[in-house]
Amino acid sequence: MNAPAKPPRADVEILTLGCRLNAYESEAMRALTSEAALYNAVIVNTCAVTGEAVRQARQAIRRARRERPDAEIIVTGCAAQIDPQSFAAMPEVSRVIGNAEKMRAESFAPTHERVAVADIMSVRETASHLIDGFSERTRVYVQVQNGCDHRCTFCIIPYGRGNSRSSPAGEVVEQIQRLAANGVPEVVLTGVDLTSWGADLPGQPQLGALVARILRLVPDLPMLRLSSLDAIEMDDQLFELVTQSDRVAPYLHLSLQHGDDMILKRMKRRHSRAQAIELCRRVKEARPEIALGADLIAGFPTETEEHFANLLSIVDECDLAFVHAFPFSPREGTPAARMPQLERRLIKERAARLREVGAAALNRHLAAWIGREETGVIERDGFARLPDFTPVHFNGSGEGFQRLRFTAHDGQHLIGAAA
Repeated sequence: MNAPAKPPRADVEILTLGCRLNAYESEAMRALTSEAALYNAVIVNTCAVTGEAVRQARQAIRRARRERPDAEIIVTGCAAQIDPQSFAAMPEVSRVIGNAEKMRAESFAPTHERVAVADIMSVRETASHLIDGFSERTRVYVQVQNGCDHRCTFCIIPYGRGNSRSSPAGEVVEQIQRLAANGVPEVVLTGVDLTSWGADLPGQPQLGALVARILRLVPDLPMLRLSSLDAIEMDDQLFELVTQSDRVAPYLHLSLQHGDDMILKRMKRRHSRAQAIELCRRVKEARPEIALGADLIAGFPTETEEHFANLLSIVDECDLAFVHAFPFSPREGTPAARMPQLERRLIKERAARLREVGAAALNRHLAAWIGREETGVIERDGFARLPDFTPVHFNGSGEGFQRLRFTAHDGQHLIGAAA
């Protein structure tokens, strides 16, 4: 008598929350889970940047259990690293894996322990994982740095990512060479504190040296993009390449956080309002077509109306096109959580006002494109992004690059057609 056929293995689904680094690591985990022969599982790669991010992670876990009642639910990422026991206590969760452990295939083996979360501060290296591309992505993130040595008073992320550590330049170049050979049109260098890259490597090279090496050794890569940068740590070579090389995307996303000197000091940021404005002025003067974005937090503890007015005005002073506005969210264990808090109603109100100012800035940016043409990267049918990160809706499909002409905008996207 023949043995009954084994049912087919169900897919491993990875739900990615949060930052670009998580997106890269999720793609690396696809190969690791295959190597470990994991099947019928949902991996939730969590974020912990705000309390809302943690709430969304729990919501995603519960939804995954409803949709995949027979699957193993594995939780990883920053929220799991910081508070593993609270996730292990959820009845929907099968296993909890830390941020270092998720980058090792053996962590996904069926016999591995239920909670595997080591001390992230003891991790000294950033593992490199060679990937050939991202599923359903034309913009590929490459991790060059992890962790952070700074301790901004509002930020919990160093406790989820550990201290700053860099991927060696040779490994980064090898990764990007593979991607370029596979026809990837755009690579994004990403990390928790990207501009600290190299400080822990021999000779302490700076990020500008890495960018120069990539451009020289991977001539077939059409576009290199940088993820979020700390405004005060931009070295001279990096500034020159960003403003002079047409293979470096004309877009910078700056970690500004606020526009008032007193609040910046209480945040323990390392730049002043004047320094942020001066950097943006120099960048725009050297490369007028560059677009600037920034993370900004409304409602930080002790923020007065005067402080908040300085936050609103930094949008225009820095000529920002893209504003990521966050209402302040106290994270237990951070110094800011122990400072005098504003009322939640006031925080939400100020965040809404900041978003309005950001929307007006984006409208001005979009309006300036009307009647012009540019080549964008097609991310999916009917949607592309320009080199300056402007999103475009258009009637068309395909992959790679598309020359587009813009006729209107809807306040969030350009409306275009093939030129």
